[in-house]
Amino acid sequence: MYEMLIFWLVLLILCIGIEVLTLGLTTIWFAGGALVAIFACLLHAPVFVQIILFFVISLILLFFTRPIAVKYFNKDRVKTNVESMVGRQAIVTDEIDNLKAAGQVTVNGQEWTARSWDEKVKIPVGEVVTVRAINGVKLIVESGTQTGGTAGAERPAGGEEYTGAGFTE
Repeated sequence: MYEMLIFWLVLLILCIGIEVLTLGLTTIWFAGGALVAIFACLLHAPVFVQIILFFVISLILLFFTRPIAVKYFNKDRVKTNVESMVGRQAIVTDEIDNLKAAGQVTVNGQEWTARSWDEKVKIPVGEVVTVRAINGVKLIVESGTQTGGTAGAERPAGGEEYTGAGFTE
């Protein structure tokens, strides 16, 4: 009995410790299961009952309370600077020419190095472009004239596809 009690206590402390370190609502549900298993152990329940209670309570907590907790704890989450760039419009401040590895845009007053979504298209200064992706510290942008005025999911000319590291056939 004491071995199982120590096991459940260690598991409880470990789950709470991991939760405190990560603050990601990852192990708190299992800590609840371990707590119920401790009470079952103190009531001299058989080991298989303790294990079943641990899993059942952990899963109930996970499936029924996690969505509520995530909703309330992550409601103020703001996208990072990079995440929020995709889909935004920018103004070209230095001609974008992928062949010369040159180009710069301004988004919300911040200057970014930029490359064209379509390797073959040069984008002149002053043109309004849409950010399609991010590759390292460079924005991959698309001119409204490249897709007929929409920044949809069309591929660049020639059947090329952007892979995050460059364009491939």
